[in-house]
Amino acid sequence: MTVNHASMLSVDYFISYLNLVMLSREVNLKEATLYMENEFFKGNIHQYGDTTETNFNQAIQLLEKKGF
Repeated sequence: MTVNHASMLSVDYFISYLNLVMLSREVNLKEATLYMENEFFKGNIHQYGDTTETNFNQAIQLLEKKGF
C-alpha cells in the first residue's frame, strides 16, 4: 500500500489496515500491531507525524474495545 508522506492517515485507515493484517496473516491484534510497527512504520512510529501516530494508537484502542 502506497503512503503519501505529506498526508495524515486516519483512524479508519488503520482499523482497516490492522483488520487486513489480522485476517491475512491469521494473527491477533498485538501481533498485527507489532507487524505494522516493524513493516509499515519501519521501526519508526513517528515517521508520518504526530497525528498519524495518534490515529494509529486510537485505532488499536478501538479494536481492543471491540474484543480483537
